[in-house]
Amino acid sequence: MTEAFDDLLTANEDFARSFQQADLTGQARRGLAVVTCMDSRIDPLKLLGLSAGDAKILRNAGARVTEDVLRTLVLAVYLLGVDRVLVMPHTDCRMAKSTDEDVHELISRQYGVDTRSLEFHTVPDQDAALRRDMVRIRTYPYLPDRLAVGGAVYDVHTGKLMPVEL
Repeated sequence: MTEAFDDLLTANEDFARSFQQADLTGQARRGLAVVTCMDSRIDPLKLLGLSAGDAKILRNAGARVTEDVLRTLVLAVYLLGVDRVLVMPHTDCRMAKSTDEDVHELISRQYGVDTRSLEFHTVPDQDAALRRDMVRIRTYPYLPDRLAVGGAVYDVHTGKLMPVEL
């Protein structure tokens, strides 16, 4: 690896010296999967009172329930002990401040890259997108009816979760 990663490798050396999680398995001890955004202000384990090994954390831009998230949830449910899913977007999300067209235009204008073949799954109406994503999980034919699905918006300025009901 290049020197661009030296800080991470050094930090990992410190981490590995006191590593005490070798006994963890791939199972979600608390039966939970969390779908959340890649935003670096979100520490899903800490904000939900969880520890390593408690939950499966699925992250992407905007906390969207995409085909890949659904595929991953099928595996998490049937192979890794997940029996409940929390979809958790957040306030002040860049994906909730523009449309796919806006993002394509910005990247094209600033970087000269044509991204029109990609779907960014922006969320101009975050509440509607969250509800739609919850329904998408609940009605996905490969997931069991018994799967508990919840939604909440995480406020990055207060640390509070704001539950959303269908």
